[in-house]
Amino acid sequence: MLRIDALDKRYKTGDHALKGVSFTVERGQVVGLIGPSGAGKSTLIRCINRLVESSRGKVLLNDVEITGMSGSGLRRMRRRIGMIFQEYALVERLTVMENVLSGRLGYVPFWRSFLRRYPQADVDKAFALLDRVGLTDHVDKRADALSGGQRQRVGIARALEQDPELLLVDEPTASLDPKTSRQIMRLICEVCRERQLPAIINIHDVSLAQMFVDRIIGLRAGEVVFDGPPDGLDHAALTEIYGEEDWNQMRAEKEEDARDEEDAAAFEATRRERMEGIA
Repeated sequence: MLRIDALDKRYKTGDHALKGVSFTVERGQVVGLIGPSGAGKSTLIRCINRLVESSRGKVLLNDVEITGMSGSGLRRMRRRIGMIFQEYALVERLTVMENVLSGRLGYVPFWRSFLRRYPQADVDKAFALLDRVGLTDHVDKRADALSGGQRQRVGIARALEQDPELLLVDEPTASLDPKTSRQIMRLICEVCRERQLPAIINIHDVSLAQMFVDRIIGLRAGEVVFDGPPDGLDHAALTEIYGEEDWNQMRAEKEEDARDEEDAAAFEATRRERMEGIA
């Protein structure tokens, strides 16, 4: 279980990014973190894994306080927190398997990682994870030969290779098309429930969050202004999070994206029919 207690972050510039944020995430629960740009979503995720130092408050993972750690204790704690990034953060020249095995860097001696001689148990687990994310046929491909959706699947497998106790996910679908976005969100949510992993997903697509996550937390100006089930996220709640003008604009853009997707699907179906007629 993850517990965040009165977390506060004020930068040296005076910007107050987080203001007394408190909530818990139970095992196996997937939380979607939404809010406008500058609301504090990325800051919150980075404060949890200590990439950014909070000004006040506590973060506890399975009753162990992260905010009070330093040195080797902090390094050991970080390897228990899996991260999935918007831009994948893969080593492009390495293979899919080598990228997944990099999830074990916090566990193996330097010489093993340098020579790429990981224990057989780690390799076996990597094969099983690649099968789970649907990349068995791409094990030996270089990362730069993959599509965006495939790269994100490698990122998911790498995070799970750590044997994490918490998953933090930062905009996993921002660079993906709508169909691939749904596949990636479905996969993340499924593996979290299978492994009873608590997860926080920072996501800008409200409809996608409502479709897959168990719970939504809305931030505005560093404060939690909504915390509840996806079906409780009505127009009033969304206006509270985004503001009337911003929410109406987002809704219009979403409807336009949906129409574009329908048009693209119709075009592809027509193209296939014509090709079949020629054949």
